[in-house]
Amino acid sequence: MIHFLLKYKITLIGLILGGIGGFIYYKTIGCSSGTCPITSNPYTSVVYGMVLGALLLNSFEK
Repeated sequence: MIHFLLKYKITLIGLILGGIGGFIYYKTIGCSSGTCPITSNPYTSVVYGMVLGALLLNSFEK
């Protein structure tokens, strides 16, 4: 388990930061009418942010 955490620590940090960013985006900009598929639901907004954060920071791994 420790080996996994050390190997993917940058990706895991991206997951956490992306989730936080997705939630902040939902709270500040989110869609109030409910027609926006990503920003109208906090769960999808957080998951989408986690995926984007992981992909972004994963690109910096060796």
